[in-house]
Amino acid sequence: MITSPELPTTASPDELASRIGSSVLGALEVLCIYIGDQLGFYRALHDGGAATAPELAARAGTAVRYTREWLEQQTTAGFLACDNPRDAALERRFRLPDGYEQVLVEPESLLAMAPMAEVFVGVSHPLPHLVQAFRTGAGVPYAAYGEAMQVGQARSNRPAFTHLLAQEWIAAMPDIDARLRADPPARIADIGMGQGWSSIALARAFPRVTIDGLDLDAASVAAARVNARAAGDDIAGRVTFHLRDAGDPALANRYDFALAIECIHDMADPVAALDAMRRLVGSGGTVLIVDERVQDAFTPLGDEVERMMYGFSVLHCLPVGMVDQPSVETGTVMRRDTFRAYAAAAGFTNVAELPIEHETSRFYRLTA
Repeated sequence: MITSPELPTTASPDELASRIGSSVLGALEVLCIYIGDQLGFYRALHDGGAATAPELAARAGTAVRYTREWLEQQTTAGFLACDNPRDAALERRFRLPDGYEQVLVEPESLLAMAPMAEVFVGVSHPLPHLVQAFRTGAGVPYAAYGEAMQVGQARSNRPAFTHLLAQEWIAAMPDIDARLRADPPARIADIGMGQGWSSIALARAFPRVTIDGLDLDAASVAAARVNARAAGDDIAGRVTFHLRDAGDPALANRYDFALAIECIHDMADPVAALDAMRRLVGSGGTVLIVDERVQDAFTPLGDEVERMMYGFSVLHCLPVGMVDQPSVETGTVMRRDTFRAYAAAAGFTNVAELPIEHETSRFYRLTA
């Protein structure tokens, strides 16, 4: 007799209530991290050392009473330390513990988590519109998520682009790595490049290449151009950002390599996007797609990665992908079979999954 596997046991009502309470606590602490990040409190403590509430308020240009309350909250939560907790409130000295700057201050640290607090604020921004969208079936435009979402996403991805994109992800394709280092100089198309950190990282890693970043969000393109100029003349001279559709026929066969990172699942018509990328690189060309590492089938009581992906899908990726109609309505949870079907429909004859260990991302090499 064949029996189905036993499903995991659900939590008791008491356990569920406790878990939700812990989630609310975590959300409150994330919002306080966002405040400290936006006001420069962590940076001021890292650069200037321990401070009292009046001293930190003076450094950051904030009100003392609010600053004191934030310092006490952060210390109660374990994010800051206080060396003299028994002293009067305005005499207590607070500091950022050694090593915590990697999580809360440094923009290119692989441990950076302050940007995720900004993403959390951004994904929460259009909640009233999202509730209405559930009733109507409409989408929620990316612009409705505001600057926090745009900037937070860019900041969250920047460390991986800086330390992993060329060093591990491109390196997993030795022939592509070699081509990007060779003459004649290769051309790269970076699709949905956001604020441009992926293109900038590629330009730094491969000094011969020229890169066109293509995005349909005007604010992101503007920010990317600022970031490229700040990166120096060598980068700015080889990286160009365009408010342009990758499907523009004029771009066909102009590139040696194309990539799209964490954006295919957001698209109303991913097949058309993949087909456009296939035409960018021409026959035999290579496309790299980096997207979410989700399970191959729906499973109750998923792991933390699956839970996170579904959370982002409900709050952001699915609503954004439903703005343009008709839409395939993918959402964040784009399973292997779904993506492979999209790639095949777009004309790719080979879809290889690169052997890269990563907790939340999967890497597909496509060739036509």
